[in-house]
Amino acid sequence: MDFNLREIITATMILFAVIDIIGSIPVIIGLRSKFGEIQSGKAALVSAAIMIAFLFVGEEILKLIGVDVNSFAVAGSFVLFFLALEMILGIHLYRDEHASSATVVPIAFPLIAGAGTMTTLLSIRAEFHSVNIIVAIMLNVILVYLVLKSSAWIEKKLGDDGLNIIRKVFGVVLLAIAVKLFATNVKGLFA
Repeated sequence: MDFNLREIITATMILFAVIDIIGSIPVIIGLRSKFGEIQSGKAALVSAAIMIAFLFVGEEILKLIGVDVNSFAVAGSFVLFFLALEMILGIHLYRDEHASSATVVPIAFPLIAGAGTMTTLLSIRAEFHSVNIIVAIMLNVILVYLVLKSSAWIEKKLGDDGLNIIRKVFGVVLLAIAVKLFATNVKGLFA
């Protein structure tokens, strides 16, 4: 067995930074107020399933449909860019009149298991053993579940003004992540 505590800790920290569930709290609270209850368990399980599946077959699926990892990451950067604009400007670009819940889209995908997370999984797969990455995914999913489950409590503690400040600050952070994801991968499109 290739079980390695150091790899688990490193992969967990990398995924934690990319998933950024703490930074996503304003988005989650906004979606909860727009759609009502978010099914925390379902969102966590769906995002875990997406990440584990992508870990093993992601690159093959992208090759099959003729998309490289760089193109996938650039597309993901646009999704993050527009989510950030919504947070910063207080506008609503994402409109799905038929959606009854935000649990799967956009929370499980692309917020938690988005292009940044999937690109990261493909990158760390080259360095770490799969079993350690799966443990890291599960640790992050547990944290995601806890944050989703306590989003109403977090909202109550922060209040409207606190939420607006955090939403704007993390909107700028998300925008910076989108720009970095775009800049890092756009070169690969023309190579």
